[in-house]
Amino acid sequence: MPELPGSILFACTQNALRSVMAAGLVKFLHGNRIYVESCGVRPGVLDPFAVTVMDELGIDIAKHRPKSFEELEDGFFDVVISLSPEAQHKAVELTRASAVDLEFWNTLDPSFVEGSREQRLEAYRAVRDSLLRRIRERFPPAGTPGL
Repeated sequence: MPELPGSILFACTQNALRSVMAAGLVKFLHGNRIYVESCGVRPGVLDPFAVTVMDELGIDIAKHRPKSFEELEDGFFDVVISLSPEAQHKAVELTRASAVDLEFWNTLDPSFVEGSREQRLEAYRAVRDSLLRRIRERFPPAGTPGL
């Protein structure tokens, strides 16, 4: 089993859904074995569809308050994973002089999907499930807490 990093930062454009879901999934799979944080290029408003699809897995992100890179309390992470091109550019700028693993997981923004409530929820579930698969591959959990 690969060694897990001590800390991970997930970043996206507004810290309103993709990075929040990714951080919530890592926290669920690894508990406090990994310090996990999320941020955005600029803070947005927490997306209620993201809250709904995470709640379907028993993961509560409803208390999350979106924040920007500049609002992070800790500026050093072992791994920084960008989920949008905008976040990748910002992460490259901020980590230029740091010994950090920087990864780009270009992830669809499901908030652009139009249609019925159910069609929109399906788009969010697809993003959630894609992130879950990628996280399980990159940071395999020791035990399987149900996901």
